[in-house]
Amino acid sequence: MSSSKIAIRTENAPPPFPVYNQAIVHEKTVYVSGQLGASLDGKLLEGPIAVRAEQALKNLTAVLEAAGSSMDKVLKVVVFLTDMKDFQEVNSVYQNYFGDVKPARSCIAVHQLPLGTDVEIECVAHLDKPVVTDKIPSPKL
Repeated sequence: MSSSKIAIRTENAPPPFPVYNQAIVHEKTVYVSGQLGASLDGKLLEGPIAVRAEQALKNLTAVLEAAGSSMDKVLKVVVFLTDMKDFQEVNSVYQNYFGDVKPARSCIAVHQLPLGTDVEIECVAHLDKPVVTDKIPSPKL
């Protein structure tokens, strides 16, 4: 099996900043970069934190699907919050995205997040089979 890493890029999630990829696949594991509650044009959604948490999870879903995985194959999630008072509100949305066997998870309070948002979510998931490189779209530069 190849030890190379494959960059994942989809137009179904906001574009990443130029210094990273939406996800990297290595063998049968997908490492998804932190997703914000932003629309496809990269603008943060307004309203309560639940709105941005929901969008961040939708963006994670799109990136995972582009990599050939899905939310039910997520092994580990990290949630970053700028205020732990939002913990329960984020959980109220989060619980709808995973089945009976929830992934391992950490929730970390941070001083600030990109674009001034209040929530960012990243994950690691598995693939049933290794990615075939000719089926992954090349990143647009």
